[in-house]
Amino acid sequence: MPGLSPSVNLSSGLTSQIFDLKDIVNQFDLGPGMRAADLGSGSGYFTVEIAKVVGEGGQVMAVDILDTALETVRERASGAGVKNVQLVRANLEVIGSTFLADDSQDFVLLANVLFQNDEKLSIIKEAKRVLRPAGKLVVIDWEKGAGGLGPPDEYRTPKESILGLASQEGLSYEKDVIVDAYHFGMMFRK
Repeated sequence: MPGLSPSVNLSSGLTSQIFDLKDIVNQFDLGPGMRAADLGSGSGYFTVEIAKVVGEGGQVMAVDILDTALETVRERASGAGVKNVQLVRANLEVIGSTFLADDSQDFVLLANVLFQNDEKLSIIKEAKRVLRPAGKLVVIDWEKGAGGLGPPDEYRTPKESILGLASQEGLSYEKDVIVDAYHFGMMFRK
């Protein structure tokens, strides 16, 4: 089907249904020349789509703890012909480990990152730290109680808990991001 991405792995070892990544990324309100960070980029499906939207004048930082994931991002970006992706190896649970400057990013994405980490608040703090004033954070994660694909329900964090953590850090809820029946998405503004 035109415009659809191949099957996208949005979680450790689990292959999800077919997503239209362009449709999801279009909800991020990105534009040419923006600076973005994909924290916990994994294989880089979102990284590459974001890089296409921000264009040659923009920049996307793909941040992950796994060298193998970052190598996959490098290969995916090269295959797509995008040259505005930089790779950063970091532990997101450690504030400042990304080495991104304070207030340096227009946009930050956390896609299927929080469910697999105990230090959710630290990760949100790092996202907030690198966001410029009025910058946007999008959190996409597994919907608790949705069943089907993904991790067991006990590993999923309720949407309301993520909303609470973001609010605790002074991030303002902007809107929902529509992903699929198994994920929730929310946009916040610094």
